Amino acid sequence: MTPVIDWAALAPAIIVMGAAVLGVIVEAFAPRGTRRPIQVTITFAALAAALVAVVWRWTEVQANGSQTVVGGQLIEDPFTLMAQGIVLVSGLLAAFVIADRTQTREGAFAASAAARPGSPEERELTRAGIDQTEVYPLVLFAVTGMMVFPAAGDLLTLFIALEVLSLPLYVLSAMARRKRLISQEAALKYFLLGAFSSAFFLMGISLLYGFSGSVRYSEVAAATTVTVGMDWMLIAGIALVLIGLLFKVGAVPFHSWTPDVYQGAPTPITGFMAAGTKVAAFGAMIRFLYVIAPGMEADLEVLLWTVIIATMIVGTVLGIVQKDIKRMLAYSSIAHAGFVLIAVTSFQETGIGATLFYLLAYGVATVGAFGVVTLVREKDAAGNITGEATSLESYAGLAKRKPGLAVAMLVFLLSFAGIPLTGGFVGKFTAFAAGIEGGAWPLVLIAVIASAATAYFYFRLVVLMFFTEPDDRTTVIASEGMTLVAIALAAVATIALGVVPGPVLELVGNAAVLLP
Repeated sequence: MTPVIDWAALAPAIIVMGAAVLGVIVEAFAPRGTRRPIQVTITFAALAAALVAVVWRWTEVQANGSQTVVGGQLIEDPFTLMAQGIVLVSGLLAAFVIADRTQTREGAFAASAAARPGSPEERELTRAGIDQTEVYPLVLFAVTGMMVFPAAGDLLTLFIALEVLSLPLYVLSAMARRKRLISQEAALKYFLLGAFSSAFFLMGISLLYGFSGSVRYSEVAAATTVTVGMDWMLIAGIALVLIGLLFKVGAVPFHSWTPDVYQGAPTPITGFMAAGTKVAAFGAMIRFLYVIAPGMEADLEVLLWTVIIATMIVGTVLGIVQKDIKRMLAYSSIAHAGFVLIAVTSFQETGIGATLFYLLAYGVATVGAFGVVTLVREKDAAGNITGEATSLESYAGLAKRKPGLAVAMLVFLLSFAGIPLTGGFVGKFTAFAAGIEGGAWPLVLIAVIASAATAYFYFRLVVLMFFTEPDDRTTVIASEGMTLVAIALAAVATIALGVVPGPVLELVGNAAVLLP
């Protein structure tokens, strides 16, 4: 039978996916010189239109209630729409950084990702000022997957969304303009480990199908109360699916790709990936756990607590010893994944809202921080501007060179550290409160200690920026200004989420409604 599809409910994802397909057509037929402005226009228009569509659908769901779409394969409820809204906000901020070009008229991406690094072909394309404009449709395809991931109502749709968001990121990670070999190595590691985690994910889906005879969340959940003698298959299936999701959020021991990919990928893509992927993966994890495994906390407790404790400790300890800012932020993201997992695994309604708020605060601060990284550059002996200065010592005296940029970076670092009057503080407070409500006070105690320790490597950078003399080997490069717009918006949002969090907390509280 032909399914009855509510196309209006699919509007946000369709807008982004349609724009991505249009971007591919532009790449095929538009003259080379016109591709970049067309692609940038399509990208911003699609993300903004999709955000408007999400707001529209939110009002419809509040008025008429939640619903399943495409025969239950997708779910439209307040949680889905809030997660999609956070993805789009992060994507819009990241798009400013991705589309920006420096005063030397170069972007963050290689002139041709297919050219061999260091080859005459690559040098010729670079001198000609060729742009790799395939970046924009790839970003839109990734955003489509991120939007569908938390909306999935069955396991096969979840897997398809996982691959739609992952495959473009594998390609984008290999497209850095400088340090091409490191970038390609990072992409290869990401791809191989991602494929390995997908295998676990599919095996988990197979076991859950064998247990319940269905891949629909609601039917798997119903089978948990009537199927007898096959609990081992249910537990194993849930654990294997969780491995695939924990890989995407960078939780230990599935984190080994994170520092290498964060360091090797083009910095705008690192910020986009760090913010958007976490929102999508944690959103999918919440729906999966809260619908299929709400009564299995005791069975999963040892696994989940072990992962959370290891994630917080590894992220904190290894972050302290890093000397590269991108690797430091990578281990910071691992520690934050542990903090968010406390709220996710609380199995409380407050944990859903706390997770969404935390992801919003972390996402905007992360895009802003990596935006700052794109503007701090090295200089050679002749004074020519070269690649990004990612060594922590390169940030010495940044406040004396560019006080506005240093203050914005300070805001982001304070948010990461969980200092009051920033979004990060409210996010941690709500996440830890949800953990205590769920009985995980030992995890919260460890998280508080870890959070205090992570403050060391954030404030080490603050000392370098504000209380150290400038390093003559670095400079702050000018750009077309889009990165500065993203940094300013992210800084304002980070402060607003800390000073007046009430309206957003009320919104995410209303979003804590899951339709099975």
